[in-house]
Amino acid sequence: MSEPTLVFEEPKQRKKPPSHFADFTPEERRAKVEELGLPGYRANQISTHYFTHYDDDPESWSDFPAAARTLVRENLLPPLITLVRSITCDEGMTRKDLWRLHDGVLVESVLMRYPERTTVCISSQAGCGMNCPFCATGQAGLTRNLSAAEITAQIVAAARACDRGELPGGPTRLSNIVFMGMGEPLANYNAVLRTVRNIITPQPDGLGIGARSVTLSTVGLVPAIEKLTEENLQIKLAISLHTPDDELRDSLVPINLRWKIKEVLAAADGYADKTGRRYSIEYALIRDINDQKWRADLLGRLLKNRNAHVNLIPLNPTPGSKWTASRKEDERAFVETLENYGVPVTVRDTRGREIEGACGQLAALEISSRP
Repeated sequence: MSEPTLVFEEPKQRKKPPSHFADFTPEERRAKVEELGLPGYRANQISTHYFTHYDDDPESWSDFPAAARTLVRENLLPPLITLVRSITCDEGMTRKDLWRLHDGVLVESVLMRYPERTTVCISSQAGCGMNCPFCATGQAGLTRNLSAAEITAQIVAAARACDRGELPGGPTRLSNIVFMGMGEPLANYNAVLRTVRNIITPQPDGLGIGARSVTLSTVGLVPAIEKLTEENLQIKLAISLHTPDDELRDSLVPINLRWKIKEVLAAADGYADKTGRRYSIEYALIRDINDQKWRADLLGRLLKNRNAHVNLIPLNPTPGSKWTASRKEDERAFVETLENYGVPVTVRDTRGREIEGACGQLAALEISSRP
């Protein structure tokens, strides 16, 4: 029997986002500033305002020549994302932001404050081409990749909100970044890696957030995982596995038709060996689909000698979907089975259910409400 052919949706041809300061390396930024006829050291000032003070409006920069502010705004800091609306839950500790990009495309980010950290979940693509049927973003399909600056702008906006005390509890510092919003990050490799470097580079050239506080989630693009391994970064890798058997994963995560579970885990093991960092197995528990005890048993046997941790995710159902969260008793049995194999396991805090918390739900709701 021949292997099935799998064709994934490619991004549609659209006008590229405006070029932005955050798309470039520090060296390239200096060159861009000099191309505008400004002294190279102005690049350091721009970086300080953008990455340290989270201020992207040159008109507010008192230390910058008034005559050069419009020049910088138009050529290096064009507006990339515009807030459409925000909705909150958990007494304001969780906030979901819907952003409109330059071409009208919508993406989402989620800012979550916990007692010990503040995390933003960001989007790397508008939509997603991985076609996972239980995912709201996957159901929408892929519109296009985001630029590094469009991704970075979500993080800068979150850092600014934290710094200004927009969440209950007063000002705080954005401490964690997770690439778990809309899109498959490794399908937009170059822009995502530029964003990672914007995050982890010390201020003023970056946000100065430690690599160990950055998590990148992937459905398992094996060549991209292997490429990421060679970057030798200390970011955390999360594998969206969702089932331990290839037969079911072929339908739940269609990329499995190209790279099977054995190959995905081997690539993740290579990442753990190179970086010394334990990787995470993301597993959305779906009632009567992948939450059976025998699947927990199989997953335990797969992972018992690996440097991996299982993050069980009660499914956040989307309106009209046949997929729904597992029963609590099945969730508990799944956890106990993994623990019996000595596999570290946690159940994710399910924030955001009442605010269309699943990736893509708010964007879909906004689109459906248009005339």
